[in-house]
Amino acid sequence: MLQSRIEIRVRYAETDMMGIAYHGNYVTWFEMARVHMMDEFGYPYREMENDGYRLPVLEIGARFKRSVTFDDRVAVEAILREKPGLRFRIDYRLSCNNRAAAEGFTRHAFLNHAGRPVRPPKRFLEGMEALFG
Repeated sequence: MLQSRIEIRVRYAETDMMGIAYHGNYVTWFEMARVHMMDEFGYPYREMENDGYRLPVLEIGARFKRSVTFDDRVAVEAILREKPGLRFRIDYRLSCNNRAAAEGFTRHAFLNHAGRPVRPPKRFLEGMEALFG
Protein backbone atom coordinates (compact mmCIF):
# COMPACT_ATOMS: atom_id res chain seq x y z
CA MET A 1 0.00 0.00 0.00
CA LEU A 2 1.16 3.52 -0.79
CA GLN A 3 -0.22 6.21 1.48
CA SER A 4 0.43 9.93 1.81
CA ARG A 5 -1.02 12.74 3.93
CA ILE A 6 -1.15 16.50 3.55
CA GLU A 7 -2.85 19.18 5.59
CA ILE A 8 -4.73 22.03 4.00
CA ARG A 9 -6.25 25.14 5.55
CA VAL A 10 -9.68 25.95 4.18
CA ARG A 11 -9.48 29.40 2.60
CA TYR A 12 -12.32 31.89 2.79
CA ALA A 13 -12.62 31.80 -1.01
CA GLU A 14 -13.33 28.05 -0.81
CA THR A 15 -16.53 28.54 1.16
CA ASP A 16 -20.08 29.19 0.00
CA MET A 17 -22.82 31.50 1.32
CA MET A 18 -23.40 29.10 4.21
CA GLY A 19 -19.77 29.37 5.28
CA ILE A 20 -19.14 25.73 4.35
CA ALA A 21 -16.38 24.54 2.02
CA TYR A 22 -17.89 24.25 -1.46
CA HIS A 23 -18.06 20.62 -2.61
CA GLY A 24 -16.19 21.29 -5.85
CA ASN A 25 -13.05 22.10 -3.86
CA TYR A 26 -12.76 18.51 -2.71
CA VAL A 27 -11.68 17.52 -6.22
CA THR A 28 -8.80 20.00 -5.96
CA TRP A 29 -7.89 18.67 -2.51
CA PHE A 30 -7.88 15.11 -3.88
CA GLU A 31 -5.49 16.29 -6.59
CA MET A 32 -3.23 18.01 -4.08
CA ALA A 33 -2.98 14.79 -2.06
CA ARG A 34 -2.38 12.70 -5.21
CA VAL A 35 0.42 14.98 -6.42
CA HIS A 36 1.98 14.93 -2.95
CA MET A 37 1.77 11.12 -2.89
CA MET A 38 3.61 10.88 -6.21
CA ASP A 39 6.29 13.28 -4.88
CA GLU A 40 6.80 11.08 -1.81
CA PHE A 41 6.81 7.96 -4.01
CA GLY A 42 9.75 9.48 -5.87
CA TYR A 43 8.19 9.95 -9.29
CA PRO A 44 6.64 13.44 -9.31
CA TYR A 45 3.88 14.24 -11.80
CA ARG A 46 6.12 16.76 -13.58
CA GLU A 47 8.77 14.11 -14.24
CA MET A 48 6.15 11.62 -15.41
CA GLU A 49 4.79 14.20 -17.84
CA ASN A 50 8.31 15.04 -19.03
CA ASP A 51 8.79 11.31 -19.68
CA GLY A 52 5.74 11.38 -21.99
CA TYR A 53 2.94 10.11 -19.74
CA ARG A 54 -0.40 11.52 -18.62
CA LEU A 55 -2.72 10.29 -15.85
CA PRO A 56 -6.20 11.60 -16.63
CA VAL A 57 -9.04 11.08 -14.19
CA LEU A 58 -11.47 8.54 -15.66
CA GLU A 59 -13.92 8.50 -12.76
CA ILE A 60 -14.38 10.32 -9.47
CA GLY A 61 -16.62 9.89 -6.47
CA ALA A 62 -17.08 11.50 -3.07
CA ARG A 63 -19.17 11.06 0.04
CA PHE A 64 -19.49 13.93 2.47
CA LYS A 65 -19.80 13.11 6.17
CA ARG A 66 -19.51 16.47 7.90
CA SER A 67 -18.91 20.04 6.84
CA VAL A 68 -15.63 21.87 6.99
CA THR A 69 -15.54 25.65 7.20
CA PHE A 70 -13.23 28.60 6.73
CA ASP A 71 -9.89 28.25 8.53
CA ASP A 72 -10.38 24.58 9.39
CA ARG A 73 -7.27 22.42 9.09
CA VAL A 74 -8.16 19.39 7.01
CA ALA A 75 -5.96 16.31 6.71
CA VAL A 76 -6.22 14.73 3.26
CA GLU A 77 -4.92 11.19 2.82
CA ALA A 78 -4.33 9.55 -0.55
CA ILE A 79 -4.20 5.76 -0.50
CA LEU A 80 -3.21 3.36 -3.26
CA ARG A 81 -4.40 0.00 -1.94
CA GLU A 82 -3.65 -2.28 -4.91
CA LYS A 83 -0.73 -2.61 -7.27
CA PRO A 84 -1.56 -0.48 -10.31
CA GLY A 85 -1.77 -1.76 -13.84
CA LEU A 86 -2.88 0.15 -16.91
CA ARG A 87 -5.68 1.58 -14.77
CA PHE A 88 -5.79 2.15 -11.06
CA ARG A 89 -7.77 3.67 -8.22
CA ILE A 90 -6.70 6.06 -5.47
CA ASP A 91 -8.84 6.44 -2.35
CA TYR A 92 -9.03 9.59 -0.26
CA ARG A 93 -9.95 10.29 3.35
CA LEU A 94 -10.48 13.78 4.67
CA SER A 95 -10.64 14.53 8.36
CA CYS A 96 -10.91 17.63 10.51
CA ASN A 97 -10.16 17.61 14.24
CA ASN A 98 -9.68 13.83 14.01
CA ARG A 99 -13.24 13.37 12.74
CA ALA A 100 -14.10 11.98 9.31
CA ALA A 101 -15.25 14.75 6.97
CA ALA A 102 -15.34 13.04 3.57
CA GLU A 103 -14.08 10.11 1.56
CA GLY A 104 -13.67 9.65 -2.14
CA PHE A 105 -11.80 8.05 -4.99
CA THR A 106 -10.38 8.69 -8.43
CA ARG A 107 -9.65 6.20 -11.23
CA HIS A 108 -6.81 6.84 -13.65
CA ALA A 109 -5.19 5.41 -16.77
CA PHE A 110 -1.83 5.99 -18.38
CA LEU A 111 -1.90 7.82 -21.71
CA ASN A 112 0.84 9.11 -23.96
CA HIS A 113 1.00 12.72 -25.18
CA ALA A 114 -1.22 11.77 -28.13
CA GLY A 115 -3.94 10.58 -25.75
CA ARG A 116 -3.50 6.87 -26.46
CA PRO A 117 -3.49 4.26 -23.66
CA VAL A 118 0.00 2.99 -22.85
CA ARG A 119 1.69 0.73 -20.33
CA PRO A 120 2.91 2.52 -17.19
CA PRO A 121 6.47 3.80 -17.27
CA LYS A 122 9.17 1.34 -16.25
CA ARG A 123 10.26 3.60 -13.38
CA PHE A 124 6.71 3.60 -12.00
CA LEU A 125 6.33 -0.18 -12.35
CA GLU A 126 9.65 -0.86 -10.63
CA GLY A 127 8.67 1.37 -7.70
CA MET A 128 5.27 -0.31 -7.40
CA GLU A 129 6.90 -3.75 -7.52
CA ALA A 130 9.10 -2.74 -4.60
CA LEU A 131 6.01 -1.64 -2.63
CA PHE A 132 3.56 -4.38 -3.52
CA GLY A 133 5.86 -7.28 -4.39
